[in-house]
Amino acid sequence: MLLTIFLDGFSQGSVINITQISPRTYVHESFLQTQEWGRVSCNGLIFINENKAVVFDTPASEEATKVLINIIQDSLKAKIIGLVVNHFHADCLAGLQVFHQLNIPSYANNKTVVLAKAHQYEIPQHGFEKKLFLNVEGDVAANYYFGGAHTIDNIVSYIPAEKVLFGGCMVKALGASKGNLADADLKQWSKTINKVKKLKPTIVIPGHGNWGGAELLDYTERLFRVEE
Repeated sequence: MLLTIFLDGFSQGSVINITQISPRTYVHESFLQTQEWGRVSCNGLIFINENKAVVFDTPASEEATKVLINIIQDSLKAKIIGLVVNHFHADCLAGLQVFHQLNIPSYANNKTVVLAKAHQYEIPQHGFEKKLFLNVEGDVAANYYFGGAHTIDNIVSYIPAEKVLFGGCMVKALGASKGNLADADLKQWSKTINKVKKLKPTIVIPGHGNWGGAELLDYTERLFRVEE
């Protein structure tokens, strides 16, 4: 299932895509215009169970966020009960204020809350230290902080019932470069990925680029492996 919504006249480039990847999960893809990397595709996740939805990362603009919320409500017929922010960069929380204006609660690692405040971004409302389990009509959306990688605050989100992992920017698509390292923890990155591997996901979604299976975790671990 692929829904393509054209955002004519909006500032951040043009489309948002929603692709169903398992019976109850969808990838949302939006686009961010950057000086260094050009127009960048940004992934997020939606989990829907019994007409209740949790969204993982906002789209890369407020305009795209408004469209995403409308699609979830009107086309997918689900009520959004929470938003989880992967880390403090704009491709994760650019649309956070839109969720807050609609009284949708937001969740993030405590480090993300601190960093968002320090950068004068919209601040996630509810922080957690190592683990956060959100109940979605009897099924769990599990969120884990395993350590630094792309940023010192990045988390992963896992839907055990679907075996779907949203790795965010700590996970690289096959063949991808190391990307933006401005806030990276290069010494811990591969070690953090090795912890993520223990979840044993079937589907793995990176922050940017094509999703796949556990081979994305293997690729990322090798890419950032540090010789002791």
